[in-house]
Amino acid sequence: MKLHANAALSLNQRRRMVVRVLEQGWSLTQAAAAAEVSERTCSKWVSRYRVEGEAGLLDRSSAPRAIPHRTSEERVAVIAGLRRLRMTSAEIAECLGMALSTVSAVLGRIGLGKLSRLDPPEPPNRYERRTPGELLHIDIKKLGRIRGAGHRITGKKPGHQRNRGIGWDYVHVCVDDATRLAYVEVLADEKATTVIAFLKRAIAFYRAHGITTQRVMTDNGSGYRSALHAIACRALGVRHLRTRPYRPRTNGKAERFIRTMLAGWAYNGAVYGTSAERTRALTGWIDFYNRRRPHGALSHKPPIARLNELNNLAGFYS
Repeated sequence: MKLHANAALSLNQRRRMVVRVLEQGWSLTQAAAAAEVSERTCSKWVSRYRVEGEAGLLDRSSAPRAIPHRTSEERVAVIAGLRRLRMTSAEIAECLGMALSTVSAVLGRIGLGKLSRLDPPEPPNRYERRTPGELLHIDIKKLGRIRGAGHRITGKKPGHQRNRGIGWDYVHVCVDDATRLAYVEVLADEKATTVIAFLKRAIAFYRAHGITTQRVMTDNGSGYRSALHAIACRALGVRHLRTRPYRPRTNGKAERFIRTMLAGWAYNGAVYGTSAERTRALTGWIDFYNRRRPHGALSHKPPIARLNELNNLAGFYS
């Protein structure tokens, strides 16, 4: 029994009050005064105890016993069926001649308020390559260029038009699956020639750390689907894998790294006056990420420590 903070009667107090009236001969007025409640309240609990015994001293639900105008279960089943055909609330309301608010309330009550609830949850697809360079995850994040502090710092609404039309920076990221060692560049676009040049520099970066690239995984952006990119991958001797359409979780390590990077560098790391200032700060943050930042998936070690650990292990077994 959950009592209100200021409730006068606990379960024991109700029992004590009832016993005083029924067994000890107290009047309703005397018992009510001792319990610091009204005579009407005392009479209520005495009456319930006479009829139901101990169960009558428990609180009852405040829900109504009947709701005459509640949507019938048959109509609820029809609404659910139409929802499973991926119809919107407005479409269902129009189809059944019902108020949109009623349909929305029913869908919320049965757990179908969002269309995403219709899709069964996918099991997590967690994996980790054993060898550095076996798979590189590549992705691109668009960041609006800045000229002065943004709304996160100034407090001005996002609709403020001060920086309108100054364009975008394209942050190209590459993360090694086994070690989470990251390579990042801020470039002017995401064209095929740009992503190819980035891939070459990324492969050279990992080669300088003793890593031979075998595969790269990207999304289905136009630059990655181009014939030029396919030719470049063959020339570089790497196999190109693409994620399933509308399944960014397939490239989840790059997606997760981008969230970490934005939080630590782009948004919360410092206050930048210009895009160029923000770009210059990236080098220091990437070095911190690769060499000093503890990574939860790597037993709280930085990526460079994981790389050294795997290289030592490979040397031990070679």
